[in-house]
Amino acid sequence: MNRLPSWIRQHVAALRAVAVLTLILGVAYPLATMGVAQALFNGNANGDPALIGQSFTDAEGAPVTKYFQSRPSAGGYDMLTTAASNLGPEDVVDTLPVPGGEEGSQSLLTQVCARSAAIGQLEGVSGARPYCTPDGVGAVLKVFPALGTPTRVVSVNQACPAQPFIAAYQGVKVECGKPGEDYAAGRTVPIRGDALAVVPADAVTASGSALDPHISVTYAEIQAPRVARERGLPVERVKELVREHTTGRALGFMGEPVVNVLELNQALDKG
Repeated sequence: MNRLPSWIRQHVAALRAVAVLTLILGVAYPLATMGVAQALFNGNANGDPALIGQSFTDAEGAPVTKYFQSRPSAGGYDMLTTAASNLGPEDVVDTLPVPGGEEGSQSLLTQVCARSAAIGQLEGVSGARPYCTPDGVGAVLKVFPALGTPTRVVSVNQACPAQPFIAAYQGVKVECGKPGEDYAAGRTVPIRGDALAVVPADAVTASGSALDPHISVTYAEIQAPRVARERGLPVERVKELVREHTTGRALGFMGEPVVNVLELNQALDKG
């Protein structure tokens, strides 16, 4: 009996390996893990809406005031578009919209400032925070020239005719930003200011997955008076529900306690 050519034997061996690995990794392993999950974690193995963040806003995107609000989501809590914004801490300069022309874009810093200001107004607390202007954009200057003594300073995130958040920088009058003007050659100077942030970080930043169902206890406590007022409930009753739906640190020491927003709002609806 003649032996098969070596190249045929190699292909047959490869096909056998594919078949065996498919049975092991594509059939046996998934069935085994599914069986273990059903046996040990039957309550969560088939999925749970409370594990995915939800939006409690109206058709225009405004908060429904009788509900606790979730943290921001870069993907709108859509599981098909889960993603981070990919904006980092150095993203501080906006692109100002040109009237009748190009649309602008907000930097991560201005997004944080705008969210903080909006939450402050909604909850009746201070929405101020470091590196933010009173009108809710990033407090950032472009200084010209980039090196040496300044001769021109522009508040690049405040479009004219806005009043710059500071009048002068190192003795030079600060100008408002002019849409369409290129300020790339200037030195970027964020101004910290002396504001203390009351609105917590999770209220103004999205999670990496854009699907986080939890908020911090601090953010829940800030919202409790508003929810109680809108529902005609005692504040202490609402805070009691917050405590009931607070999960402690993982393994007792990892992370911080968090509140599941969906479960909390469901409990409120049940009375």
